[in-house]
Amino acid sequence: MTDKYQNKYRIPSARLPHWDYGSNAAYFVTICTQDRVCYFGDITENYINPTSCVCLSEIGKIANDCWLEIPQHFPFVKLGDHIVMPNHVHGIVIIAKPVETQNMLLVETQNIASLPTTKNKFGPQSQNLASIIRGFKIGVTKNARQIHVDFAWQSRFHDHIIRDDKSFRTISEYIINNPLKWHEDKFFAS
Repeated sequence: MTDKYQNKYRIPSARLPHWDYGSNAAYFVTICTQDRVCYFGDITENYINPTSCVCLSEIGKIANDCWLEIPQHFPFVKLGDHIVMPNHVHGIVIIAKPVETQNMLLVETQNIASLPTTKNKFGPQSQNLASIIRGFKIGVTKNARQIHVDFAWQSRFHDHIIRDDKSFRTISEYIINNPLKWHEDKFFAS
C-alpha cells in the first residue's frame, strides 16, 4: 500500500521500524543503478576465481574505490566482503562505534573542550547506515558523471541486518559468488 505525502504517492519504508540504523551491527547492502543500467562493467567466465569474473569499467573502478574509501570518511565503519556488479553493488557495512557510557555521547568541537550531550532517540543522523550509503552514492555520482553525464542511482537501497555469524558467512559467500550467477540474478539486464 502506498501513502500520500504532500499529495504525492510514497512507497512505505522498507526499514525495520524500531531499529536504530546508527547502532553497532553488520548490514548487507544492495545499491542499484537507475533502471539497472550496466555502468560498472561486464561479467566474464572465470570459474576459478569468481571475483575476477567482473571486468570493471572506468565507472566500476570508481565505485569500487569509493566503496573501499568508506572507512576514511566514516572511521567507525569496517567493511566486510563486497562486489561491484555491472549494475549494482553488494557489500557488508559494519558499524562499530565505541561503546557509549550512560547514554551520553561526546561531541567534538573545533579547538574547544568536548561537550556531553543527550543521545538522540536514533543517534546522530550523520552517523547511520543511510548517511554512509548516501556519502558513497554522492562520491560515485560526482566522479561518474565526468565520464557519463546520465549516470544515476536508484533512489533507495536494500539492506538486511545480519544477526549472527552463520548469516554473515552465508551472505559473504553469496557476495563472493554473485558473479557466477549473473545470468540468473534478478538484477541481470540483457
